[in-house]
Amino acid sequence: MGLQQTLKALSDPTRREILNLLKTGKKSAGEISDQFDITAAAISRHLSVLKEADLIEDARDGKYIFYTLNASVLEEIMLWITDLKGE
Repeated sequence: MGLQQTLKALSDPTRREILNLLKTGKKSAGEISDQFDITAAAISRHLSVLKEADLIEDARDGKYIFYTLNASVLEEIMLWITDLKGE
């Protein structure tokens, strides 16, 4: 995925908070949605944007879909920023 798409996904505070929630491990869409005062449809859209940016991955387990953090993309961004800073 492109850096522009990733940075756009990270620009939204709700999406950043979703990533923070996933730091502790996999969560279902319902578990994620329970943490916000917005509609489930809005959370679904945020999850789609994060998935399109390859920041999260999903896996079906029975009737639930669980989301996990894809740390490798975040590591690439951190390496790019570190390189940009000249460190």
